[in-house]
Amino acid sequence: MKTLGKFFIVVAIVSLGACSDLTEINKNPNNVSETHPQLLLTQIEHQAFSVDGTGPLYASRMLIQTDGENTGQYYRWDQASFNDYDDLRDVTKMMEEAERIESNAYKALAKFFRAYYFYNLTLTFGDIPYSEALQGEKDEVYQPKYDSQKEVFKGILKELDEANTLLMDNGEIIAGDIIYGGDTSKWQKLVNSFRLKILITLSKKENDSDLNVKSTFASIYNNQPILESNADNGQLEFIDQDGSRYSEFNASSYGSGMYIDSTFIQRLQDRKDPRLFIYTSQTKNAKEAGLAEGDFMAYEGGNPLAPYAEVNDKAAQGDVSKVNLRYTTNPTTEPHNLLSYSELEFILAEASLRNWIASDAKTHYENAVKANFEFYNTYAKGYENYVTSTEADIYLNENLVAFDNATTNDDKLRRIIMQKYFTSFLQTGWRMYFDQLRTGYPDFAHNPGATPPTRWIYPQDEYLQNTENVSQAISDQFGAGNDKIREIPWWLQ
Repeated sequence: MKTLGKFFIVVAIVSLGACSDLTEINKNPNNVSETHPQLLLTQIEHQAFSVDGTGPLYASRMLIQTDGENTGQYYRWDQASFNDYDDLRDVTKMMEEAERIESNAYKALAKFFRAYYFYNLTLTFGDIPYSEALQGEKDEVYQPKYDSQKEVFKGILKELDEANTLLMDNGEIIAGDIIYGGDTSKWQKLVNSFRLKILITLSKKENDSDLNVKSTFASIYNNQPILESNADNGQLEFIDQDGSRYSEFNASSYGSGMYIDSTFIQRLQDRKDPRLFIYTSQTKNAKEAGLAEGDFMAYEGGNPLAPYAEVNDKAAQGDVSKVNLRYTTNPTTEPHNLLSYSELEFILAEASLRNWIASDAKTHYENAVKANFEFYNTYAKGYENYVTSTEADIYLNENLVAFDNATTNDDKLRRIIMQKYFTSFLQTGWRMYFDQLRTGYPDFAHNPGATPPTRWIYPQDEYLQNTENVSQAISDQFGAGNDKIREIPWWLQ
Protein backbone atom coordinates (compact mmCIF):
# COMPACT_ATOMS: atom_id res chain seq x y z
CA MET A 1 0.00 0.00 0.00
CA LYS A 2 2.82 2.41 0.80
CA THR A 3 4.45 1.81 -2.62
CA LEU A 4 1.13 2.36 -4.41
CA GLY A 5 0.53 5.60 -2.53
CA LYS A 6 3.89 6.97 -3.57
CA PHE A 7 3.10 6.07 -7.18
CA PHE A 8 -0.10 8.12 -7.20
CA ILE A 9 1.68 11.13 -5.62
CA VAL A 10 4.36 11.08 -8.32
CA VAL A 11 1.72 10.83 -11.07
CA ALA A 12 -0.19 13.74 -9.56
CA ILE A 13 2.92 15.95 -9.44
CA VAL A 14 3.90 15.08 -13.02
CA SER A 15 0.35 15.82 -14.19
CA LEU A 16 0.33 19.21 -12.48
CA GLY A 17 3.73 20.04 -13.89
CA ALA A 18 2.49 19.29 -17.40
CA CYS A 19 -0.18 22.00 -17.27
CA SER A 20 1.06 24.60 -14.71
CA ASP A 21 4.20 26.25 -13.41
CA LEU A 22 4.55 25.35 -9.73
CA THR A 23 5.94 28.82 -9.01
CA GLU A 24 2.61 30.24 -10.16
CA ILE A 25 0.61 27.77 -8.06
CA ASN A 26 2.61 28.57 -4.92
CA LYS A 27 2.21 32.37 -5.07
CA ASN A 28 0.81 33.75 -1.82
CA PRO A 29 -2.11 36.06 -2.63
CA ASN A 30 -1.51 37.87 0.68
CA ASN A 31 2.10 38.70 -0.20
CA VAL A 32 1.90 40.43 -3.56
CA SER A 33 5.05 41.75 -5.21
CA GLU A 34 3.30 44.66 -6.92
CA THR A 35 0.65 47.12 -5.79
CA HIS A 36 -0.61 50.53 -6.80
CA PRO A 37 1.21 53.30 -4.87
CA GLN A 38 -2.13 54.71 -3.71
CA LEU A 39 -2.47 51.73 -1.38
CA LEU A 40 0.75 52.76 0.33
CA LEU A 41 0.21 56.52 0.26
CA THR A 42 -2.73 56.71 2.67
CA GLN A 43 -0.88 55.01 5.51
CA ILE A 44 2.33 56.94 4.79
CA GLU A 45 0.44 60.23 5.00
CA HIS A 46 -1.44 59.27 8.15
CA GLN A 47 1.78 58.27 9.89
CA ALA A 48 3.76 61.35 8.87
CA PHE A 49 1.00 63.88 9.61
CA SER A 50 -0.13 62.47 12.99
CA VAL A 51 0.51 64.20 16.31
CA ASP A 52 3.95 63.42 17.76
CA GLY A 53 2.58 63.22 21.28
CA THR A 54 3.77 64.89 24.45
CA GLY A 55 7.53 64.32 24.24
CA PRO A 56 8.28 67.64 22.51
CA LEU A 57 6.04 69.52 24.95
CA TYR A 58 8.12 68.50 27.98
CA ALA A 59 11.37 69.55 26.32
CA SER A 60 9.87 72.80 25.05
CA ARG A 61 8.61 73.92 28.44
CA MET A 62 4.89 73.36 27.91
CA LEU A 63 4.26 70.30 30.08
CA ILE A 64 5.51 68.94 33.40
CA GLN A 65 5.12 65.55 35.11
CA THR A 66 4.24 65.19 38.78
CA ASP A 67 4.07 61.43 39.33
CA GLY A 68 7.63 60.67 38.29
CA GLU A 69 10.71 62.20 36.69
CA ASN A 70 10.31 62.89 32.99
CA THR A 71 13.71 62.80 31.27
CA GLY A 72 12.56 65.29 28.64
CA GLN A 73 11.48 67.82 31.25
CA TYR A 74 14.83 67.65 33.06
CA TYR A 75 16.94 67.34 29.89
CA ARG A 76 18.36 63.95 30.86
CA TRP A 77 17.62 61.94 27.76
CA ASP A 78 20.08 59.67 25.99
CA GLN A 79 19.37 57.47 22.96
CA ALA A 80 16.71 57.92 20.30
CA SER A 81 15.56 55.34 17.78
CA PHE A 82 15.90 54.86 14.03
CA ASN A 83 12.17 54.08 13.74
CA ASP A 84 11.82 56.64 10.96
CA TYR A 85 13.71 54.23 8.72
CA ASP A 86 10.80 51.81 9.14
CA ASP A 87 8.47 54.46 7.72
CA LEU A 88 11.00 55.18 5.00
CA ARG A 89 10.79 51.55 3.87
CA ASP A 90 7.15 52.14 2.97
CA VAL A 91 8.16 55.32 1.13
CA THR A 92 10.83 53.37 -0.76
CA LYS A 93 8.25 50.81 -1.83
CA MET A 94 5.91 53.58 -2.96
CA MET A 95 8.72 55.04 -5.05
CA GLU A 96 9.34 51.66 -6.67
CA GLU A 97 5.67 51.29 -7.53
CA ALA A 98 5.48 54.87 -8.80
CA GLU A 99 8.40 54.14 -11.13
CA ARG A 100 6.74 50.92 -12.27
CA ILE A 101 3.54 52.69 -13.32
CA GLU A 102 5.49 55.78 -14.47
CA SER A 103 3.63 58.25 -12.23
CA ASN A 104 5.44 61.54 -11.69
CA ALA A 105 2.97 62.57 -8.99
CA TYR A 106 3.65 59.58 -6.76
CA LYS A 107 7.39 59.90 -7.41
CA ALA A 108 7.19 63.52 -6.24
CA LEU A 109 5.35 62.57 -3.05
CA ALA A 110 7.87 59.82 -2.35
CA LYS A 111 10.67 62.39 -2.63
CA PHE A 112 8.78 64.72 -0.29
CA PHE A 113 8.36 62.06 2.39
CA ARG A 114 12.00 60.99 2.01
CA ALA A 115 13.01 64.60 2.63
CA TYR A 116 10.63 64.89 5.58
CA TYR A 117 11.94 61.81 7.39
CA PHE A 118 15.63 62.37 6.63
CA TYR A 119 15.25 65.98 7.81
CA ASN A 120 13.87 64.76 11.13
CA LEU A 121 16.55 62.10 11.46
CA THR A 122 19.49 64.40 10.80
CA LEU A 123 18.20 67.04 13.23
CA THR A 124 17.85 64.32 15.85
CA PHE A 125 21.32 62.79 15.51
CA GLY A 126 23.60 64.69 13.14
CA ASP A 127 25.28 62.50 10.50
CA ILE A 128 23.03 59.62 9.42
CA PRO A 129 22.85 56.89 6.77
CA TYR A 130 21.39 58.57 3.68
CA SER A 131 22.96 57.72 0.32
CA GLU A 132 23.28 54.01 1.16
CA ALA A 133 20.21 53.77 3.40
CA LEU A 134 17.29 51.44 2.56
CA GLN A 135 19.31 49.41 0.07
CA GLY A 136 19.31 46.09 1.91
CA GLU A 137 16.58 44.41 -0.13
CA LYS A 138 17.85 45.32 -3.59
CA ASP A 139 21.59 45.76 -3.18
CA GLU A 140 22.26 43.87 0.06
CA VAL A 141 23.74 46.94 1.77
CA TYR A 142 23.17 46.02 5.41
CA GLN A 143 25.76 48.29 7.02
CA PRO A 144 25.22 51.64 5.28
CA LYS A 145 27.79 54.36 5.60
CA TYR A 146 26.90 57.62 7.36
CA ASP A 147 26.68 60.79 5.29
CA SER A 148 27.74 64.11 6.75
CA GLN A 149 24.89 66.31 7.88
CA LYS A 150 25.77 68.83 5.21
CA GLU A 151 25.46 66.19 2.50
CA VAL A 152 22.13 65.06 3.93
CA PHE A 153 20.77 68.59 3.76
CA LYS A 154 22.06 69.03 0.22
CA GLY A 155 20.48 65.74 -0.74
CA ILE A 156 17.03 66.41 0.66
CA LEU A 157 16.96 69.91 -0.84
CA LYS A 158 17.80 68.35 -4.20
CA GLU A 159 15.02 65.77 -3.79
CA LEU A 160 12.50 68.51 -2.98
CA ASP A 161 13.62 70.50 -6.02
CA GLU A 162 13.05 67.40 -8.12
CA ALA A 163 9.64 66.87 -6.51
CA ASN A 164 8.66 70.42 -7.41
CA THR A 165 9.67 69.82 -11.04
CA LEU A 166 7.70 66.57 -11.20
CA LEU A 167 4.60 68.37 -9.93
CA MET A 168 4.76 71.27 -12.38
CA ASP A 169 1.72 71.30 -14.65
CA ASN A 170 0.95 67.79 -13.46
CA GLY A 171 -2.63 66.86 -14.24
CA GLU A 172 -2.63 63.56 -12.37
CA ILE A 173 -5.21 62.89 -9.69
CA ILE A 174 -3.43 61.37 -6.70
CA ALA A 175 -5.68 58.54 -5.49
CA GLY A 176 -5.33 57.60 -1.83
CA ASP A 177 -4.40 61.17 -0.85
CA ILE A 178 -6.06 62.08 2.48
CA ILE A 179 -4.27 65.43 2.78
CA TYR A 180 -5.18 67.34 -0.38
CA GLY A 181 -7.69 65.02 -2.02
CA GLY A 182 -5.36 64.34 -4.92
CA ASP A 183 -4.66 68.00 -5.82
CA THR A 184 -1.10 68.14 -7.21
CA SER A 185 -1.06 71.96 -7.20
CA LYS A 186 -1.50 72.03 -3.42
CA TRP A 187 1.21 69.43 -2.99
CA GLN A 188 3.55 71.61 -5.05
CA LYS A 189 2.87 74.50 -2.66
CA LEU A 190 3.64 72.29 0.33
CA VAL A 191 6.84 70.95 -1.25
CA ASN A 192 8.17 74.45 -1.92
CA SER A 193 7.12 75.72 1.50
CA PHE A 194 8.93 72.79 3.09
CA ARG A 195 12.03 73.78 1.10
CA LEU A 196 11.82 77.22 2.73
CA LYS A 197 11.46 75.58 6.15
CA ILE A 198 14.66 73.59 5.59
CA LEU A 199 16.53 76.65 4.34
CA ILE A 200 15.57 78.75 7.40
CA THR A 201 16.77 75.83 9.53
CA LEU A 202 20.16 76.45 7.90
CA SER A 203 20.26 80.13 8.89
CA LYS A 204 23.66 79.65 10.53
CA LYS A 205 24.98 78.49 7.14
CA GLU A 206 23.82 81.45 5.06
CA ASN A 207 27.41 82.21 4.01
CA ASP A 208 28.18 78.66 2.86
CA SER A 209 28.72 78.96 -0.90
CA ASP A 210 27.97 75.26 -1.45
CA LEU A 211 24.45 75.72 -0.14
CA ASN A 212 23.48 79.18 -1.43
CA VAL A 213 20.86 79.38 1.29
CA LYS A 214 19.87 83.03 0.79
CA SER A 215 19.66 83.03 -2.99
CA THR A 216 17.85 79.69 -3.10
CA PHE A 217 15.33 80.91 -0.54
CA ALA A 218 14.70 84.11 -2.52
CA SER A 219 14.36 82.21 -5.79
CA ILE A 220 11.72 79.86 -4.36
CA TYR A 221 9.84 82.73 -2.71
CA ASN A 222 9.81 84.83 -5.87
CA ASN A 223 9.25 82.13 -8.50
CA GLN A 224 7.52 79.08 -7.06
CA PRO A 225 4.04 78.47 -5.66
CA ILE A 226 3.91 78.34 -1.84
CA LEU A 227 1.15 78.16 0.79
CA GLU A 228 -1.18 81.15 0.46
CA SER A 229 -3.79 80.67 3.19
CA ASN A 230 -5.08 78.19 5.76
CA ALA A 231 -6.85 76.45 2.89
CA ASP A 232 -3.40 75.27 1.79
CA ASN A 233 -2.32 73.92 5.19
CA GLY A 234 -0.46 70.62 5.09
CA GLN A 235 -2.72 69.09 7.72
CA LEU A 236 -4.40 65.83 8.64
CA GLU A 237 -8.08 66.14 9.48
CA PHE A 238 -9.49 63.50 11.82
CA ILE A 239 -12.78 61.64 11.58
CA ASP A 240 -14.68 59.70 14.24
CA GLN A 241 -13.81 56.23 12.98
CA ASP A 242 -11.53 53.58 14.40
CA GLY A 243 -7.94 54.31 13.34
CA SER A 244 -8.80 57.82 12.11
CA ARG A 245 -9.52 59.67 15.36
CA TYR A 246 -7.40 62.46 16.83
CA SER A 247 -4.06 61.00 17.79
CA GLU A 248 -4.33 61.97 21.48
CA PHE A 249 -7.98 60.96 21.87
CA ASN A 250 -8.39 58.84 25.02
CA ALA A 251 -4.60 58.92 25.56
CA SER A 252 -3.89 57.64 29.06
CA SER A 253 -0.73 59.75 29.37
CA TYR A 254 -2.89 62.78 30.14
CA GLY A 255 -3.91 61.23 33.44
CA SER A 256 -3.31 62.42 36.96
CA GLY A 257 0.38 63.27 36.62
CA MET A 258 0.50 65.60 33.58
CA TYR A 259 0.18 69.37 34.09
CA ILE A 260 1.07 72.63 32.35
CA ASP A 261 4.48 74.26 32.71
CA SER A 262 4.36 77.55 34.63
CA THR A 263 6.69 79.30 32.18
CA PHE A 264 4.34 78.52 29.29
CA ILE A 265 1.29 79.83 31.15
CA GLN A 266 3.13 82.93 32.33
CA ARG A 267 4.18 83.84 28.81
CA LEU A 268 0.61 83.55 27.55
CA GLN A 269 -0.71 85.55 30.52
CA ASP A 270 1.88 88.31 30.06
CA ARG A 271 0.62 88.83 26.51
CA LYS A 272 -3.08 88.37 27.30
CA ASP A 273 -3.04 85.54 24.79
CA PRO A 274 -6.50 83.91 24.52
CA ARG A 275 -5.02 80.69 23.22
CA LEU A 276 -4.32 79.97 26.88
CA PHE A 277 -8.02 79.03 27.21
CA ILE A 278 -7.81 76.72 24.19
CA TYR A 279 -4.68 74.85 25.29
CA THR A 280 -5.21 74.52 29.04
CA SER A 281 -7.85 74.05 31.73
CA GLN A 282 -8.58 76.21 34.77
CA THR A 283 -7.08 75.09 38.03
CA LYS A 284 -9.41 73.10 40.26
CA ASN A 285 -9.48 75.87 42.87
CA ALA A 286 -10.17 78.61 40.32
CA LYS A 287 -13.08 76.68 38.89
CA GLU A 288 -14.55 76.00 42.32
CA ALA A 289 -14.14 79.68 43.20
CA GLY A 290 -16.27 80.57 40.18
CA LEU A 291 -13.59 82.28 38.09
CA ALA A 292 -14.62 82.57 34.46
CA GLU A 293 -13.00 80.44 31.81
CA GLY A 294 -11.78 83.64 30.13
CA ASP A 295 -10.13 84.96 33.29
CA PHE A 296 -6.35 84.79 32.89
CA MET A 297 -5.98 84.43 36.66
CA ALA A 298 -7.85 81.11 36.56
CA TYR A 299 -4.75 79.37 35.21
CA GLU A 300 -1.50 78.43 36.91
CA GLY A 301 1.36 76.10 36.08
CA GLY A 302 4.00 74.07 37.86
CA ASN A 303 7.69 74.87 38.12
CA PRO A 304 9.53 72.71 35.52
CA LEU A 305 12.76 72.79 37.54
CA ALA A 306 11.35 71.82 40.92
CA PRO A 307 11.42 68.21 42.12
CA TYR A 308 8.36 66.46 40.77
CA ALA A 309 7.10 65.57 44.26
CA GLU A 310 7.05 69.25 45.19
CA VAL A 311 4.93 70.13 42.14
CA ASN A 312 2.75 67.13 42.86
CA ASP A 313 1.88 68.63 46.25
CA LYS A 314 0.87 71.90 44.57
CA ALA A 315 -1.22 70.02 42.02
CA ALA A 316 -2.90 67.98 44.76
CA GLN A 317 -3.93 71.26 46.38
CA GLY A 318 -5.74 72.21 43.16
CA ASP A 319 -3.40 74.98 42.04
CA VAL A 320 -1.99 73.65 38.74
CA SER A 321 -3.71 73.59 35.33
CA LYS A 322 -3.98 70.52 33.16
CA VAL A 323 -4.17 70.18 29.38
CA ASN A 324 -7.59 71.18 28.07
CA LEU A 325 -9.83 68.12 28.15
CA ARG A 326 -10.91 68.62 24.54
CA TYR A 327 -7.64 67.07 23.36
CA THR A 328 -8.49 63.71 24.91
CA THR A 329 -12.29 63.75 24.78
CA ASN A 330 -12.94 65.06 21.27
CA PRO A 331 -12.12 62.44 18.60
CA THR A 332 -12.12 65.06 15.83
CA THR A 333 -10.54 68.12 17.40
CA GLU A 334 -8.33 70.37 15.27
CA PRO A 335 -6.21 68.88 12.45
CA HIS A 336 -2.54 68.29 12.96
CA ASN A 337 -0.26 70.39 10.77
CA LEU A 338 2.94 69.05 9.30
CA LEU A 339 3.42 72.56 7.89
CA SER A 340 0.83 75.34 8.07
CA TYR A 341 0.39 78.68 6.34
CA SER A 342 0.93 80.31 9.73
CA GLU A 343 4.31 78.61 10.17
CA LEU A 344 5.32 79.61 6.65
CA GLU A 345 4.48 83.26 7.36
CA PHE A 346 6.69 83.16 10.46
CA ILE A 347 9.46 81.70 8.28
CA LEU A 348 8.99 84.54 5.78
CA ALA A 349 8.99 87.11 8.59
CA GLU A 350 12.35 85.80 9.78
CA ALA A 351 13.72 85.69 6.23
CA SER A 352 12.62 89.29 5.70
CA LEU A 353 14.34 90.31 8.91
CA ARG A 354 17.53 88.62 7.70
CA ASN A 355 17.25 90.43 4.33
CA TRP A 356 16.95 87.16 2.44
CA ILE A 357 13.85 88.45 0.64
CA ALA A 358 12.60 91.94 -0.23
CA SER A 359 9.48 91.85 1.87
CA ASP A 360 8.01 93.32 5.06
CA ALA A 361 8.70 91.31 8.21
CA LYS A 362 5.85 92.95 10.13
CA THR A 363 3.29 92.00 7.49
CA HIS A 364 4.37 88.35 7.51
CA TYR A 365 4.45 88.32 11.32
CA GLU A 366 0.91 89.66 11.60
CA ASN A 367 -0.32 87.36 8.82
CA ALA A 368 1.06 84.42 10.78
CA VAL A 369 -0.66 85.36 14.04
CA LYS A 370 -3.97 86.08 12.29
CA ALA A 371 -3.81 82.78 10.43
CA ASN A 372 -3.30 80.87 13.67
CA PHE A 373 -6.24 82.63 15.32
CA GLU A 374 -8.33 81.80 12.26
CA PHE A 375 -7.25 78.15 12.47
CA TYR A 376 -8.48 77.81 16.05
CA ASN A 377 -11.59 79.85 15.30
CA THR A 378 -12.43 77.19 12.71
CA TYR A 379 -11.55 74.05 14.67
CA ALA A 380 -11.56 74.74 18.43
CA LYS A 381 -15.28 74.24 18.89
CA GLY A 382 -16.74 76.18 21.82
CA TYR A 383 -13.77 78.57 21.90
CA GLU A 384 -14.45 80.54 18.72
CA ASN A 385 -15.16 83.85 20.49
CA TYR A 386 -11.67 83.97 21.95
CA VAL A 387 -9.96 83.89 18.55
CA THR A 388 -12.03 86.00 16.17
CA SER A 389 -10.38 88.33 13.66
CA THR A 390 -11.25 91.23 15.97
CA GLU A 391 -9.51 89.52 18.89
CA ALA A 392 -6.48 88.91 16.68
CA ASP A 393 -6.26 92.64 15.88
CA ILE A 394 -6.54 93.52 19.58
CA TYR A 395 -3.90 90.94 20.47
CA LEU A 396 -1.44 92.28 17.89
CA ASN A 397 -1.52 95.64 19.69
CA GLU A 398 -0.58 94.19 23.07
CA ASN A 399 2.66 95.66 24.42
CA LEU A 400 4.69 92.43 24.26
CA VAL A 401 3.17 91.40 20.93
CA ALA A 402 3.13 94.53 18.76
CA PHE A 403 5.92 94.25 16.21
CA ASP A 404 6.57 98.01 16.17
CA ASN A 405 7.40 97.92 19.87
CA ALA A 406 10.55 95.92 19.08
CA THR A 407 13.39 98.36 18.49
CA THR A 408 16.22 96.03 17.41
CA ASN A 409 16.43 93.10 15.03
CA ASP A 410 17.11 90.79 17.97
CA ASP A 411 13.93 92.01 19.66
CA LYS A 412 12.00 91.49 16.44
CA LEU A 413 13.37 87.98 15.99
CA ARG A 414 12.50 87.21 19.61
CA ARG A 415 8.88 88.21 18.94
CA ILE A 416 8.68 86.19 15.74
CA ILE A 417 10.00 83.03 17.37
CA MET A 418 7.90 83.51 20.52
CA GLN A 419 4.72 83.73 18.48
CA LYS A 420 5.81 80.78 16.38
CA TYR A 421 6.37 78.91 19.64
CA PHE A 422 2.82 79.63 20.82
CA THR A 423 1.39 78.01 17.68
CA SER A 424 3.19 74.73 18.35
CA PHE A 425 1.15 73.28 21.22
CA LEU A 426 0.49 69.70 20.06
CA GLN A 427 1.45 70.81 16.55
CA THR A 428 4.52 70.17 14.34
CA GLY A 429 6.39 67.90 16.73
CA TRP A 430 9.90 68.97 17.71
CA ARG A 431 9.92 72.06 15.48
CA MET A 432 9.75 74.54 18.37
CA TYR A 433 12.59 72.82 20.21
CA PHE A 434 14.89 72.94 17.18
CA ASP A 435 13.94 76.59 16.59
CA GLN A 436 15.08 77.35 20.12
CA LEU A 437 18.41 75.59 19.59
CA ARG A 438 18.96 77.59 16.42
CA THR A 439 17.87 81.06 17.58
CA GLY A 440 18.11 80.95 21.37
CA TYR A 441 14.45 82.03 21.60
CA PRO A 442 12.44 81.59 23.69
CA ASP A 443 14.66 80.89 26.66
CA PHE A 444 13.97 77.45 28.16
CA ALA A 445 14.36 77.34 31.94
CA HIS A 446 17.00 74.83 33.01
CA ASN A 447 19.01 73.86 36.05
CA PRO A 448 22.72 74.72 36.24
CA GLY A 449 24.73 72.41 34.00
CA ALA A 450 21.59 71.03 32.36
CA THR A 451 21.24 73.18 29.23
CA PRO A 452 18.85 71.98 26.52
CA PRO A 453 20.56 69.07 24.71
CA THR A 454 21.48 69.60 21.08
CA ARG A 455 21.00 66.02 19.86
CA TRP A 456 20.32 62.41 20.84
CA ILE A 457 22.71 59.45 21.14
CA TYR A 458 22.68 56.92 18.29
CA PRO A 459 20.59 53.76 18.84
CA GLN A 460 22.19 50.78 20.53
CA ASP A 461 21.38 48.62 17.51
CA GLU A 462 23.77 50.71 15.41
CA TYR A 463 26.60 49.95 17.83
CA LEU A 464 25.83 46.25 17.50
CA GLN A 465 25.03 45.95 13.79
CA ASN A 466 26.80 48.88 12.09
CA THR A 467 29.70 49.38 14.49
CA GLU A 468 32.37 50.61 12.10
CA ASN A 469 30.20 53.19 10.35
CA VAL A 470 28.55 54.65 13.45
CA SER A 471 31.94 54.89 15.18
CA GLN A 472 33.38 56.70 12.18
CA ALA A 473 30.42 59.10 12.13
CA ILE A 474 30.92 59.98 15.80
CA SER A 475 34.64 60.48 15.30
CA ASP A 476 34.12 62.67 12.22
CA GLN A 477 31.66 64.93 14.03
CA PHE A 478 32.71 65.12 17.65
CA GLY A 479 35.83 63.05 18.18
CA ALA A 480 36.05 59.36 19.02
CA GLY A 481 33.79 58.28 21.86
CA ASN A 482 31.86 61.55 22.02
CA ASP A 483 28.36 60.35 21.22
CA LYS A 484 26.83 62.75 23.75
CA ILE A 485 23.66 64.80 23.94
CA ARG A 486 25.33 68.21 24.15
CA GLU A 487 27.81 67.84 21.32
CA ILE A 488 27.21 70.51 18.67
CA PRO A 489 26.16 69.14 15.26
CA TRP A 490 27.10 70.86 12.01
CA TRP A 491 23.80 72.72 11.52
CA LEU A 492 24.25 74.59 14.81
CA GLN A 493 27.90 75.52 14.31
